[in-house]
Amino acid sequence: MNKVMLIGNVGKDPDVHYYDADQAVAQLPLATTERGYTLQNGTVVPDHTDWHNLVFYSGLAKIVEKYVRKGEKLYIEGRIRYRNYSDQQGRRHNVTEIIVSNMEMLSGHSESSAAQKQTTSETKASEGDQMKDDTAKKLPF
Repeated sequence: MNKVMLIGNVGKDPDVHYYDADQAVAQLPLATTERGYTLQNGTVVPDHTDWHNLVFYSGLAKIVEKYVRKGEKLYIEGRIRYRNYSDQQGRRHNVTEIIVSNMEMLSGHSESSAAQKQTTSETKASEGDQMKDDTAKKLPF
């Protein structure tokens, strides 16, 4: 199983590209922070922040484009993907990305949260209607 769940803050506005007339991919960095603490012996352990590269596709990418901005708090679910490439100088680069399958906005922006829920609901409803139509066409009566 390859499953990731993160809660963190968006590091910059999403970078969105359309690779087909209606197909989009969005990328953004997400910061997760483990809070520091003090040990019983008085040693202070500082906060530790990790940065994650998030990738969103299709409908989720469009929602991200419209509603997600730098500083927003997100909950995401997805999977880890590793890839590598060589640059023009021949140096090899390794990239770790989180391919997001589910997202919730936690920042409390009522307008954007309501719009996101409405958009998500509309998407699910239209997909459900399409499935009903397809099923109805296959029925023998």
